[in-house]
Amino acid sequence: MMDYRNNYNNENETNNENMMAAEQNSFNGKKPSSKNKKAAKLAKKIGAIALSAVLFGGVAGGTFQAVNHFAGSTTATATTTTAQQTTSNSSLLKAAATSSSSTSTGTMDVSTIAKNAMPSIVSITNQSVQEVQNYFSMFGYGAQTPQTEETTSCGSGIIIGKNDTELLIVTNNHVVEDADTLSVSFVNNQVCKANIKGTDADNDLAVIAVPLSEIPDDTMSSIAVATMGDSDSVEVGEQVVAIGNALGYGQSVTTGIISAANRVIDSDSSSDGSSDGTTADTSSTDTTGKTYLQTDAAINPGNSGGALLNMNGEVIGINSAKLASTEVEGMGYAIPVSRVSDIIENLMNEQTRTKVAAEDQGTIGIKCLDVSSQIQQAYNMPAGIYISEVTSGGAAENAGLKSGYVLTSFDGHSITSTSELKSLLQYYSAGETVEVEVQVPDNGSYETKTFSLTLGTSISSSDDQQSDSQQNAGSSRSAEGGNTLTSATPSI
Repeated sequence: MMDYRNNYNNENETNNENMMAAEQNSFNGKKPSSKNKKAAKLAKKIGAIALSAVLFGGVAGGTFQAVNHFAGSTTATATTTTAQQTTSNSSLLKAAATSSSSTSTGTMDVSTIAKNAMPSIVSITNQSVQEVQNYFSMFGYGAQTPQTEETTSCGSGIIIGKNDTELLIVTNNHVVEDADTLSVSFVNNQVCKANIKGTDADNDLAVIAVPLSEIPDDTMSSIAVATMGDSDSVEVGEQVVAIGNALGYGQSVTTGIISAANRVIDSDSSSDGSSDGTTADTSSTDTTGKTYLQTDAAINPGNSGGALLNMNGEVIGINSAKLASTEVEGMGYAIPVSRVSDIIENLMNEQTRTKVAAEDQGTIGIKCLDVSSQIQQAYNMPAGIYISEVTSGGAAENAGLKSGYVLTSFDGHSITSTSELKSLLQYYSAGETVEVEVQVPDNGSYETKTFSLTLGTSISSSDDQQSDSQQNAGSSRSAEGGNTLTSATPSI
């Protein structure tokens, strides 16, 4: 069973398997003359001893890396960012791509690339509170109320620009989702708080912002805006370098090649992040997935959001996923920057938001269900969330939304699941007015409509429980085309 795993490191997971392998090296040479046979035999012995030393050194280096991260500090070459400073409404990515740090004279070696890129890479720590099952309640002991626990996960990010007040960092959406607090560690180990500026769950992208006022001057002089490359010009077999916060130990560097330039990963994944492992080339007619750069450079947990660089030191991909299986080696994936440059630009210009207190959060006033890919294909329904019930007097009813509609966008954010919508609502207060886009059924097809709604106050638990009992008594609802949808979420 193969599955695609998002590569951020969750410290609560204890079953990680660490495997190390050494490739065999072969040396080809001319057959030595009889005069030099003794010298050749001696050379082979020396070569074998040298190879053993290399392998031992590799193991020792892997052992010492984590120790150095916690016991020492990282030294970075000071980099001037004056040429890369722009305002929030300009093309920050293009400005970074034309900065003085770009290389036009040829490729660099890996150590030079790492030295130049490290000031642009950050480690991201996500602290959140999640509901967990009460084990004893299953056997009739203890309260039935859900329990919560604090979780910490780690990922990576790339500095892509700044505006008048914020430093902007791109990463994966799954690195920052459900975060109660976000912190960013820079190349000099300075840690600062960060806020979410914009997210796109459909493309697994997010931009977070660190207030410039919170960044010390010495840190500002040690960091740099990344140089963005052209992922469309990447060729299969081209050498690449991956940098990220592997296993949460700090930035590490791996190398490899581009194994495939336009790989499509099946977007039908389960709630635990796994997939059926289906891949295809973009030359096929399958357009349900997104194209990725496939590489054999090691992409480990914690690398999510880190940089995949070409040999000019330019970012060509954002590390995102790997294919995990006992039968598979060296299949990592990165989001091509050229494919998502416009999306990143839009996220950079969104309003920076912080989480709203639970009692102040806005509500839409609907019950909804996810439209799975199977339902989409079987009944020609659009991707989104199916509105199974509209709360009387709620924001949705006041705006004109009705049951049977499929909600696809909230305040400009693409919505494909109820979990995405609930995560977004944590950043919106009651009384805020937002636009939502829905698909309205019309004689077997769907028509796109936009509604403006003012978010309501939190729905009381008693009202929600009453609505739940009414739905359970009333069986399930049928969507357009006769397909049955059941188990609606509580009102949101």
